[in-house]
Amino acid sequence: MKLDLSLQVDKKLLETLGLAVQSIERDLDKAGHVGTHFDVMDKEFSIEKIITKGRVFDISGLTTGEVKISDVNLSSVQPDDFVMFYSGTLKRWGYGTKEYLSANIELSDELIDELIAKNVSFIGVDMGGVKKPQDHRRIDQYCADKGIFIIENLNNLDLLYEKTKDESFTVYTFPVNMTGFSGLPCRIIAEV
Repeated sequence: MKLDLSLQVDKKLLETLGLAVQSIERDLDKAGHVGTHFDVMDKEFSIEKIITKGRVFDISGLTTGEVKISDVNLSSVQPDDFVMFYSGTLKRWGYGTKEYLSANIELSDELIDELIAKNVSFIGVDMGGVKKPQDHRRIDQYCADKGIFIIENLNNLDLLYEKTKDESFTVYTFPVNMTGFSGLPCRIIAEV
């Protein structure tokens, strides 16, 4: 079974976000940060990472504060894994809403450092970022400098968790072939 973890973007959404054709020149860099995307920052995506193993963790019981190492069991995480966190934020608030963008949950620096130490390929969330807005760029750049990309706005993580629980699965990550952007829209498919 294959699950599309990408958020579908339609013209109305682009217009709502101010990224319609008439404003694309003015806001060109934002184009890489619409829908499911990863923050590549100033790095390059290697096609060697298109196919990875994945794991999803349910953190939906936490609605405020930081997700700490003690909140998840990372013992099954392997090098090059795509590690995803299902918070329920996208399902609860809807993509792009004020509530969605100001979600009160974030991954702790210690948890991110542990994932870096495990040499994962990607950290994915169903939120606008792994950190609150004031630390968003800092942590995206920090991870990119370590060769790990943050993928934001993942969809259907609830269905994926329901199907896989503690089992690994195959993930296909297909970014749009763009250059010079800090974000790359991508299509993410999980095979369970």
